[in-house]
Amino acid sequence: MSATIDLSEPATRFRPAVPPPLTEPLGLFEFLRAARKNPITTWMDAHFKLPVVAADGAMGRITVVSDPALIRYLLIENADGYRKDDLQRRVLAPGLGNGLLSAEGDEWRLQRRTLAPIFNARTVQGFSEAMNAAGARLGRRLARRAGKQVDVALEMTRVTLDVLERTIFTHGLPSDPDALGRAITRFLEAVGPIDPLDVFGVPDFVPRIGRLRARPAGRFFAEVVDELIARRKTLMERGEAPRDLLTLLLAAQDPETGTGLSDLAVKANIVTFIAAGHETTANSLTWTLYCLSQDPTAQARIEAEVDAAGPGDFAAERLPFTRAVIEEAMRLFPPVPFLSRQAVRDDRLGRIKVPRGSLVLIAPWVLHRHQLLWEDPEAFVPERFLPENRDAIARFAYLPFGAGPRVCIGQSFSIQEAVIVLAHVVRAVRFRLPADHPPVTPLHRVTLRPEHGLRMEAAARS
Repeated sequence: MSATIDLSEPATRFRPAVPPPLTEPLGLFEFLRAARKNPITTWMDAHFKLPVVAADGAMGRITVVSDPALIRYLLIENADGYRKDDLQRRVLAPGLGNGLLSAEGDEWRLQRRTLAPIFNARTVQGFSEAMNAAGARLGRRLARRAGKQVDVALEMTRVTLDVLERTIFTHGLPSDPDALGRAITRFLEAVGPIDPLDVFGVPDFVPRIGRLRARPAGRFFAEVVDELIARRKTLMERGEAPRDLLTLLLAAQDPETGTGLSDLAVKANIVTFIAAGHETTANSLTWTLYCLSQDPTAQARIEAEVDAAGPGDFAAERLPFTRAVIEEAMRLFPPVPFLSRQAVRDDRLGRIKVPRGSLVLIAPWVLHRHQLLWEDPEAFVPERFLPENRDAIARFAYLPFGAGPRVCIGQSFSIQEAVIVLAHVVRAVRFRLPADHPPVTPLHRVTLRPEHGLRMEAAARS
């Protein structure tokens, strides 16, 4: 059943243009070419209409699951029956290391147990002051740009790196934040395109163009993180270290064994927080501002909520419509467009057989636009996520951060950050998309970003 709410003036709601689903399957080489260019262009119309679609293709047997009950089974009830697939690990591990995003088995469980206390609600709430400081700084910068065009994607990258600097690396980054942001973008653009060599399981010793292109960014990450860790350990030995996420990470201990993380695990997770954590939040804010610029009703309502909050810092929990706007933008443009798992043993999903070793996909890009789960799924309707309407959304129909044991550990951090930053932006300026802007098209490169960036005109509000 679809989530049913009162869609106010449905004919006038904004429906962003996206690649249309295919009505006929692509041939092998067409598929590989399209998947390399932009994977979200390869989804079939049936994926958005049926709860489960299984087919044999270039990557072997693939089962796409959009049934919330079966997703619960996959990610929670039978989580041990599925693992991160080899393709994901081959693509991400060389750059991000064996952190939470890539680790498996006992290593992953150790890291998860050790890091979970760092992201508890009280700790995250304690970072609201730093998030407000970064948001206010952005608001002042945007106000000075009023009447001019602003690269919104770049500004969202800058502000999320500013938040990282204030919450993880209190004593600053040993590099220009803009240089770090460019390195993250280069890394994801390089490893994002699907390589046919990976699809066909060619051994890792055969060079991949994407990985070769990603190496300079990977080396840059390693140098930055090595210097951060060395500087912080010195401060910790002196008893002068700030109590930020980096200190907490270096001091973290497994609650079961009392042991800390290895230096390699610490390094891998810092790189993951920088690359994956910042990138997803920056893109979510970018898509949110794009959607708001096209929906005068939502723009007016969020401005009223932000203005009613008064001057000074924002409390994320007091901005329900602001949060709803972000969550609806993440529904239409999920930070990570698909999750993949590999069957550890033969299984069944309803009447569908899942052979051992085959891939199972849960695709938020599909799930969040599925015709069986959402009313008017292509429309931007933030009201879906207001507290009084959330019960109409099936628990496993909305997965911007995944679910189950491997749910994103930083989801509460990310949501709080996005709400606070967006409120400061809305307080400062109103954006308009210029008439000469190229089509705003989603491009899948590990995360989901506007293919041509997002250049908008800023108008001051105060």
